Amino acid sequence: MILDGRKVSEKRLELLKEKIEESGLYPRLATVIVGDDPASKLYVRMKHRACERVGIGSIGIELPGDASTERVLEAVNRLNNDPDINGILVQLPLPSQVDTTCVIDAVAPGKDVDGFHPYNLGRLLSGTPVFAPCTPQGIMTILEEYGIPTRGQRAVVVGRSIDVGRPMAALL
Repeated sequence: MILDGRKVSEKRLELLKEKIEESGLYPRLATVIVGDDPASKLYVRMKHRACERVGIGSIGIELPGDASTERVLEAVNRLNNDPDINGILVQLPLPSQVDTTCVIDAVAPGKDVDGFHPYNLGRLLSGTPVFAPCTPQGIMTILEEYGIPTRGQRAVVVGRSIDVGRPMAALL
């Protein structure tokens, strides 16, 4: 069986657009990117395009590659305190001089759309997720869309990273 993630994504984006239109709300996502990594820039651009497509406002904060932890934290704190921002995505990896753990911990759990804040990871691991990291959640969505049950099944997750492996195991 071939699972077509692009097809599932298109369907889900259309459903999301309809829900947002019906809600009368105007959610807004903020992205924070540090440096000029081409892959990271592409990923963030794709997120902004997807937001535009479904009616989510988005803003991007770009910091230079030599930005300090304090400068990144200032940007995150401004976004945490902005009532017009509903979600924050800090693009990883951050440059080596930036304390990634400190930055992730600084994102308000209720705005942490990546699901990396310790509160959100704890909720995920306890079986009551608020936000789950995107890649594992996307995989679960594809499995659900194709009617592939996971409860009671055996699965092997290769890797134990905090952004994919461990969350994937918890969701399965």
